[in-house]
Amino acid sequence: MDIQARVSMNVDDLRAWSRAKDEPRWLIERRVHALELAGTLELPKVEKINLEKWDIYESGDYKAENAWSSLEEAPEVVRGLVASPVKGGLIVQSNSDVVYTKLSESLAAQGVILTDLHTAAKEHEELVQRYLFQAVKPEEHRLSAAHSALWSGGVFLYVPDGVEVEAPIQAIFLNDTSGVCFAPHVLIVVGSNSKITYVDNCVSSGDDVKVLHNGVTEVFAGAGSKVQVASVHQLAATTTDFTQRRAVVLADGGVEWIIGEMNNGYTASDTKTLLQGNGAVSDNKVIAIGTGNQKSSYTTQAQHFGRSSGSQMITRAVMLEEATSIINGITKIEKGATHCDGQQTERVLMLSPKARGDANPILLIDEDDVTAGHAASVGQVNAEQIYYLMSRGISRSEAEHLVIFGFLAPVISEIPLEGVRSRLKDLVESKLGRSWQIKMNLERLKRSDTNG
Repeated sequence: MDIQARVSMNVDDLRAWSRAKDEPRWLIERRVHALELAGTLELPKVEKINLEKWDIYESGDYKAENAWSSLEEAPEVVRGLVASPVKGGLIVQSNSDVVYTKLSESLAAQGVILTDLHTAAKEHEELVQRYLFQAVKPEEHRLSAAHSALWSGGVFLYVPDGVEVEAPIQAIFLNDTSGVCFAPHVLIVVGSNSKITYVDNCVSSGDDVKVLHNGVTEVFAGAGSKVQVASVHQLAATTTDFTQRRAVVLADGGVEWIIGEMNNGYTASDTKTLLQGNGAVSDNKVIAIGTGNQKSSYTTQAQHFGRSSGSQMITRAVMLEEATSIINGITKIEKGATHCDGQQTERVLMLSPKARGDANPILLIDEDDVTAGHAASVGQVNAEQIYYLMSRGISRSEAEHLVIFGFLAPVISEIPLEGVRSRLKDLVESKLGRSWQIKMNLERLKRSDTNG
C-alpha cells in the first residue's frame, strides 16, 4: 500500500507546509525522504498482532491552533493535570500545534531549553540535527517513516552538563478533534552528570475522538546522568495509539521509565533502552488496563552493550471483559557486555472468562559472564487474598478491587507529579468500575487491624 495515498499531503504539499513553518533545509529534506521511504517499507512486526486490521493508515490533516496567553484558556482536562504553580516547566500541544510553553527563569539561566521542536530546529539547529531520529530511525518500518515525515508540534528538552533540575518538566498532548494529524515527537537530551524528571500525558477530550496517534520519544542520557520519564496515555476508544519510546544511555548514566497505559482503544507501544556505556542502568515500569474489546501490545526492551550495565523491567496488566493483550519483555546482552545484570517480570491478571493475556519473557544472551532472569504469570485474582479480605468484612467485589489496585500500586506510586498520580489513580478506578466506597473499606480494614 502506498502511504502517500493515505495521508493528506504529497511531497510538494509537505515541502510547502515545512517551509511555512520556517524549518531549515536539512529538516525539509529529511521529511521528504521519509515520506518517500514510507511507501517502500513494511508495517512493524508486532508479536501476535496483525496491524493491517488496525486504523493505522489515515494520518489526518494538520490543524492550526491559536497560542494560549495563559492556562486560563486551557480546557478543564488540561488544567486538571497541571501542577500549580508550575515550578519547572510546562509545554502543551493541542492536536497538531504547541499552544503553550513556560520554563522557569532559573532553569533558563542555567541553560535548560524547553520549546516546541519546530522552534528548536531553527534556534538550536546543531543540537537538534545531531540527535533527531538517531534513536528511532525512519528506516525501521512504515510507521516510523510516516512519523519522521509528518510529525508536528513536539517537545525539545535540553539539559546542559552538570545541571540538576529538581522540579519536573511536564508536557500535555491534547487531542479534541477527529481526523487531525496527531504525531508529536519528544526529543530529550541530557548532558553529563545532569538530572531531570520529565512527565507527559497524552489525552483525548472525549470518548468519540478518532485519530491515529503515531508518537515517538527519544531520550539521550549523557555519562553519569539520571533521567526519569513518566508517561500516561488516556486516549479514546476510537483512537489508535502507536507509540515508540527509545533511550540511549552512556557510561554510568541511568534512565527510568514509568508508563501508564490507560487507553480505551487499540494500543501498541514499544519502550526500549540501549545501554551503550559501561555501568549504564535502566528501570522500566509499566501498568496497563484493558477493557471492552480492546486489543493491545506492550513491549519493553533492554539491550546491553556496556560492561557492568543493569536493567530491570516490570510490567503489570489487568484485562477485563473481552480485552486481549500481548506483553513482551526482551533482554538482549551483546557479546563483550560482561558482568551485566538483566531482570524482567511480566504479570497479567484476567478478570473475565473472555479476557486474554499473553506474557512473553525473552532472554537473548551472547555473553557468558552475566546474570539474567525472568518471571511471568497469567492468571486470576489470588483466592487466598480474597478470602482474607472477606474475613475482615469486605464484600467479594470490593476485595477483588483492593487486590487489583495493590497489584498496580507499585508503579502508580512512582509517578513524580501528585496531580498526574492522582489522575492515574482515578483512571484505574474508572476502568475497574470501582466506587469511592472502597476507600472507606480500606480505612475500616486499617482500624480493624490496629484494634486487633
